[in-house]
Amino acid sequence: MDLKCCNICPRECGKNREDGELGYCKSSSNIKVAKAMIHHFEEPFISGEPEDSRGSGTVFFSNCPLKCVYCQNYNISHEGFGKEISEARLAEIFLTLQYKGAYNINLVTPTHYAKEIIESIKLARSKGLSIPIVYNTSGYEKPSTIKELNGYIDIYLTDIKYFNDKYSILYSNAKDYFKYASDSLKEMFSQIGKFSFDENEMMKKGVVVRHLMLPGLLFDSKKILDYVYSNFKDDVYISLMNQYVPMYKACNYPNINKTLNEDHYNSLIDYALNLGIKNALIQEKGSSDKCFIPDFDLSGVI
Repeated sequence: MDLKCCNICPRECGKNREDGELGYCKSSSNIKVAKAMIHHFEEPFISGEPEDSRGSGTVFFSNCPLKCVYCQNYNISHEGFGKEISEARLAEIFLTLQYKGAYNINLVTPTHYAKEIIESIKLARSKGLSIPIVYNTSGYEKPSTIKELNGYIDIYLTDIKYFNDKYSILYSNAKDYFKYASDSLKEMFSQIGKFSFDENEMMKKGVVVRHLMLPGLLFDSKKILDYVYSNFKDDVYISLMNQYVPMYKACNYPNINKTLNEDHYNSLIDYALNLGIKNALIQEKGSSDKCFIPDFDLSGVI
């Protein structure tokens, strides 16, 4: 990973982030974080049940290399809200979340800070960090970057958003999204292998593939399920998400400026069952609510 001519993500923008230039992600070499919290609304084996007092120790990083037009966290991913902190401070945040009882450290949108995160994990582990590390990513990753994370990450929580490039280009300006997401998924699985759980039925290690279904893209969603199940069978978990809410610039794209058709989501569930998928998670009706979006207020950071 080279920050002097940045090549961390598939954009390979070549900016000298070490000297303060901003990459496509709008980041320099300084870590920027918008919130650190105990989070209760991830997959149950990541954050426990909503009433669980422990939860997932979640760190929301500012900026993003993908820039989806419908992003629910646009004020941190596109607009860059957050506070710059040192690697040592990030390590302290990890340890504080562990002290509060977090089941894991959940790194949300970490790609562009992967190099700095590795150093923070090293430092935190030297001071007693022992809970699993979750790499919670959009899936737009270079396999070479994922390789450098080997030994530092216990759980990969990765999106596969699109199968067809025409949608990834239209909604995320990301050519070859599926190629990068699928190749990176293979590298993630080669590191972690089949999942395992602890005595509390919380995941200790594993790979979870998330798919946020978008309005009108049922066929594209089915192709993603075909790929994941044909390559990994039931050795990974698949999380089918119906929580899409049209936000940010979705109003400029009529096909996604609406909520998800419930019948389409149910059809995708039926399709997964017909494929034979056993390890899948689904969301209840009502998950597409803005109340689940955190209030990014720098709590846990300052």
